[in-house]
This record gives sequence, C-alpha cells and structure tokens, in this order.
Amino acid sequence: MLRFVAFAAVTLLAACSKKEAPPPETAAPPVAEAAPAPAPAPANFNEFKIGELSAMALRDGALEVPNDNKVLGVGRTPEEVAAVLSAAGQPTDKLTLSIQPLLVKTADKVLLFDTGTGGAFGPGSGHVLQAFTEAGVDPASVTDIFISHSHGDHVGGLLKPDLTLTFPNATVHISKAEWKYMSGLTPEKAKEMGIPDYEKRIATVKAKIAEFAPGAELIPGVVKAVDIKGHTPGHSGYLITSGADSLLYVGDSMHHFVVSVQKPDWTIAFDNDAPTAQKSRAKLIAKSAAEGQRIYAVHFPFPGIGKFEKQGDHYAWVAE
Repeated sequence: MLRFVAFAAVTLLAACSKKEAPPPETAAPPVAEAAPAPAPAPANFNEFKIGELSAMALRDGALEVPNDNKVLGVGRTPEEVAAVLSAAGQPTDKLTLSIQPLLVKTADKVLLFDTGTGGAFGPGSGHVLQAFTEAGVDPASVTDIFISHSHGDHVGGLLKPDLTLTFPNATVHISKAEWKYMSGLTPEKAKEMGIPDYEKRIATVKAKIAEFAPGAELIPGVVKAVDIKGHTPGHSGYLITSGADSLLYVGDSMHHFVVSVQKPDWTIAFDNDAPTAQKSRAKLIAKSAAEGQRIYAVHFPFPGIGKFEKQGDHYAWVAE
C-alpha cells in the first residue's frame, strides 16, 4: 500500500504590513516505493495440448547426483562430463534429474504415465499428489496408468504411505516382461531400486495389473506401447496420438537433457543392459530428430516437453 506524505507551509503576516505575502511554493509529495511483489511459487503442473487432447506435466520433484561418474558417464572422467556440461552452460559439479509423470485426458478417460516416487526418494520428491490438487484433478478419476518400468521413481506413487492404492479406479498397464521382472524381485533388490515394503506393494497392486506385449495398441488411436530395450527387461515408451499430432513418452531411455542426448553412447549406471540401452538411445534420438517427433522426457528439466535437433556433429534437446 502506497503512503503519501503531504507537507503544509504556514506563512506569517507581517504585523506592520497591510498586504498579504504570496505563499511559498509547495513541494510535490514524495511517493514511497512499493515493496517488490513476492515471486510466485513454482507451479507443480504445466498444461499443454497433444492435438485435441489436454495434457499436464505433474512435478513430483527432482534428484541430484554428483559428477563422479558413478551414475552418468560411467567409465569416463569427471573432467569429460564437466566439459560437456560447461559447453551447455550447466553446473559441472552435479547433475539434476527432474521427475514428472504425465497426465492426459481424453473424452472419457484420464491417463497417467508413471506415478513418481511416492516419497521414497527423500523430501525433494513425492509431490505428485500436491500437483494433482493444484491442478484440480481427483486421483480417483484416473482410469489408466501406463508404467514405463519398475524403478521406484516410476512405480512408487502407485501406493500412498499407508500402502493403499493412490489411484483406486485405475488399471495399471505394464509390459509382460517388466511385470515378470518386477514381481520376481527379492525384497533386498526392490529396496535398492527404491521400492520399500516390496511384498505388500506387489500384493496390493497385483489385482490392478494388465500386461501387454511389446508394441501393443493399448487405447486404439490414442496410446501405443513402444519397445525401448536396455534399461530394464521390459522397459516401454508410449506414443500418444491425437489426429496428426503425437507425443513420445520416452521413459528412462535417457536421463540428463545434455549428457544423455549429446553423448548417448556413454554408460548410465541405471541401465540393466548398458550396451543395448546405448544403441536404443542413439537410435531413438536420431530417428525422432529426423521426423520432428515431439518428446516427453520424464527426467529432463520440468516440464520435459520438446524435440531433439541435430546441431553440427551432435544432437541437442530443444525445450518448448
């Protein structure tokens, strides 16, 4: 609120003068500067369109990994990774991986692609339900969930902290190979993958599972599974289509928007079959760039929407 201060001047009449002296000029009232408005809190959802379909990126959080070649650029050196990051204007001491499931609405369905961490990755993540609330979407309205793979930052949000279903009315679509892998884990291995209370989780979600074969048409004309090999035994991307427009959800075929794209042949520790994953990643990037395919990358900077573009001797991520 602005405060205005006025100053009044009083003139005295000379006792012996019969003529009134002119009043002195009055200074313009100074205006106090307004306090700067507080910066708006970052939105936890971002709306966009896929043709006629309404879509939202839902912020679950982010993970940070040090530039020590234990996760990205395995077998390289921190200096090699730093050179790539520095050339792109990025910090060189760490790499940030965003986490954002995707929500898509059709005329009669609400589709969710991956579910976030469910809070199992610390306080910097597990906020997808807050994003639902901010976006005005009821989790009970979700009809179909499409899981790319079984790591905890993708399946953790299937259940709430009390181990009840977060999306009670949704069918959970997962490739047959991935469900076999996920349901056959040991509790110890599951915990390493960010899935605590493994046995209870599997028992709760089992009745909701719908397995599919690679490349299956899951919702005719809207969602088709895309087999992207290497990350886990049944890792799947999803092609979401509306008329002439489409969006390719790439799951964990890549993780960092600079390193994974410019150096697709560099090893990522999260990949079960690293050589296969590297070939899949390079092929997907080159093909998508050539076709102008729009991409949704769950670990790229929020909201993770953009395209790959050939720039000289390498490819680059161009965000919308």
